[in-house]
Amino acid sequence: WRLDGKLQIIDRKKNIFKLAQGEYIRPEYIENVYKLSQFVGNIFVHGNSNETYLVAIVYPDMEVFASWCKQNGLGHIADKPLEIIKSDKIKQLIRMDMDKIAKREELTGFEKVKRIHLIPEDFTIENGILTSTMKLKRNVARDTFKDAITRMYSQAAKSKL
Repeated sequence: WRLDGKLQIIDRKKNIFKLAQGEYIRPEYIENVYKLSQFVGNIFVHGNSNETYLVAIVYPDMEVFASWCKQNGLGHIADKPLEIIKSDKIKQLIRMDMDKIAKREELTGFEKVKRIHLIPEDFTIENGILTSTMKLKRNVARDTFKDAITRMYSQAAKSKL
């Protein structure tokens, strides 16, 4: 709602959701912000009304990482996507860059992704995660990455103990 009491549409209605603290989230906007990172090839931002923060499934830009690995002493995994996504060094690099971009683009605290999970395969029409117009099928992505999403939220719950 705007200050003058009128409703302002900021995204497609079906793509907006609410977090536990009552904040509304525009995932497509947040995904587009994080795609500004040279290291992020694709991203799916997820949140639900039982949680107070966002998590994301990230496909690293493998072309960028092929050359980055060669320049940073990880040449042995440069052409191995499964090894790239297992590297803690690479995950930390992606997190740091995403945090830097979130700050630069002035995302609010509840719009910032708190946990990420890296995947070795991009979202495609063939694997059913994209529509023919190259839009993300959120319900399919949520179902496909259900286990990873559950793990990210359970890790956070364990870290609070």
